[in-house]
Amino acid sequence: MGLYHQWLVLLLLMMLGANASADDAIDKLLIGSFSSGSLEQWELKDFKGQTNYQLVDLAGVKVLKAESLSSASGLFREQKIDLHKTPFINWRWHIANRLSPHLNEQEQSGDDYAARVYVVVSGGAAFWQTKAINYVWSSNSPVGKVWPSAYAYAAANGKMTMISLRSSTDETGTWYSEKRNVLEDLKQQFGEDIRYIDAVAIMSDSDDSKGKVTAYYGDIYFTKN
Repeated sequence: MGLYHQWLVLLLLMMLGANASADDAIDKLLIGSFSSGSLEQWELKDFKGQTNYQLVDLAGVKVLKAESLSSASGLFREQKIDLHKTPFINWRWHIANRLSPHLNEQEQSGDDYAARVYVVVSGGAAFWQTKAINYVWSSNSPVGKVWPSAYAYAAANGKMTMISLRSSTDETGTWYSEKRNVLEDLKQQFGEDIRYIDAVAIMSDSDDSKGKVTAYYGDIYFTKN
C-alpha cells in the first residue's frame, strides 16, 4: 500500500500542476508574440497605401517596426477575448519621430497617429454597430483626452473612440509600457457591459498629413490583473 500511496500522491501533484498551468494560461493571454519572431494570425489591412511592418532586432529583442510614408494600413488579429477573464491589455511601444504638431486630430485631414493599438467589438452583419477603442500616441492632444474618431460612421454616433495615452510631452526613442482595463474602458465610453472583443489591431498612419513616421511595438497580451 505504501508504493500505491506514493504513486497516488505523485499523480495528484501532477494533476494539480497541470491545473495550475491551465490557470496561469488563463491569467495571461498572448496576442502579439513579436519577441518570439512570430506574426502568426496577424493580417494586413490596407486603407490607403501600405505601412511597412516587419520584425526587427532592437537591442537584442525582436519587436515590430512600422514605417509609414503617407500611408495607412494596419495589422489586425481576429480573436474572441473574454474580458471577464482577462480584462487588461498590456503592451509597450516607442516612436522614432513625431508627426506634425499642427494636426487637428478631430478632423479627417489630421487623423494620423505615429502609433495606435485598438480593440474591436464586431457588429457582424450590422457593421454600423461595430465599436472600437483606439489607444493612440497623439501629436498634440493631451494625455487622457477622449474624442470620437473622425472616421466614425455617421450612424454610429462616435462608436469609434480615441484615447490619448501618449503625446508630445513623451520622449521619442523611449519605450513606454501601457496597461488598460478594456472592460472598464468599453463600459465608460459606450455605456454597456461588453464581455467580449473580437479583434486587436495595430496601426501607424500618415496618409492624411502626407507625413512620415516610424514606430516600434513590443508584445501585446491580456491579463487577469
